[in-house]
Amino acid sequence: MSTLEQTGRSRLRRVRERGHYDRETIYGVLDAGPLCHVGYIVDGAPMVTPTLQWREGDRVYWHGSSASRMLRQAEGAQVCLSVSHLDGMVVARSAFHHSVNFRSLMLFGRAEKVADPARATAHLKNFIDGLFPGRWDTLRPMNDKELKATTVLSMPIEEGAAKIRTGPPVDDEEDYALPIWAGVLPINQVLGSPVPCPRLDPAIPLPRDVLDFKLG
Repeated sequence: MSTLEQTGRSRLRRVRERGHYDRETIYGVLDAGPLCHVGYIVDGAPMVTPTLQWREGDRVYWHGSSASRMLRQAEGAQVCLSVSHLDGMVVARSAFHHSVNFRSLMLFGRAEKVADPARATAHLKNFIDGLFPGRWDTLRPMNDKELKATTVLSMPIEEGAAKIRTGPPVDDEEDYALPIWAGVLPINQVLGSPVPCPRLDPAIPLPRDVLDFKLG
């Protein structure tokens, strides 16, 4: 299906023209950056944790410590995963019409634990290589203790919506003539220069996989 299911909890009710349900847009927001927040119900109370997500086809994955009570209770439970990117500050001629340009999404579904160690390892490899192409095979292999300490969760990308704002400020018509500056201050994430580990052998060169890292 080329669009996600629209339900009572995923259908936008305000500023509906900013809503997107097509997979191309949803995947674009997910793939633009790994940081996400996942909401769980733990002991009857809502909790939200930041983590890193990655997409494989029509599923989204995230991982964490096997000791995490949130991840332990998440298996088979309903969760909400959200991603947001701040693209600009929108400066208007009135305080009321100040806004931001952004890309965001919320996905709903039932979390599924990847129980098979071989499959979990394969997904973690995809995660690392998705950030740093080819890096996994250059690393010290993950051992059984590390794998046991890591939980990999996923859910199908079936229900949710993206919400996106772009463009200049939208002021009241009579305010456009006011002598007040208005416009957009773009915001971009920029990678800095690599900082080597203090204990790194200076003879070891910066690898290609690190140089190939991209945000989105």
